[in-house]
Amino acid sequence: MAIQRYSKGARGERELLNALYDKGFSVVRAAGSGVNSISPDIIAVKSGRGMVFECKAWDRGSLSIDHEKFESLRSWRDNALMETYMAWRMNGQGWYFIKLEEMTRNDRSYTVTKKRAVDIGRRLDSLVQ
Repeated sequence: MAIQRYSKGARGERELLNALYDKGFSVVRAAGSGVNSISPDIIAVKSGRGMVFECKAWDRGSLSIDHEKFESLRSWRDNALMETYMAWRMNGQGWYFIKLEEMTRNDRSYTVTKKRAVDIGRRLDSLVQ
C-alpha cells in the first residue's frame, strides 16, 4: 500500500514538473521528496520568479499535512522568499493550488477541504501567467 501511494505521488509530482517545464519554468524535483520534512517537492523558477510546491495526489474530501511539515514549508517560504503552495491533484479534476495561509490549523494538522480548494479555484494557468 505504501509503495502504491508513493508511486502515485511521484507520478503526480513528475506530471506537475513537466507542466511547469512546458510553461517555460526551470524546475527541479527535490531529492527525498515524500521522505523528509526539510524541503518542498518541486521548485520552479522563471524570469526571477520562484515558486515551490508540496504535492499531494489524494482522492479524499480534504488534504492535510502535519504541523512539522507545515512549519518547515513556512520556514522555507520565509527564508527563500518564494511563493509556496500545496499542490493538490484531484482525480478527474487536475491540479488546485492552495497558499499556506489558506489552510486551517487543527490539533493534528493543517487542512483544506476539497470544497474550499475548488472555491478558491487557483489553477496552474493562473499561476504561470
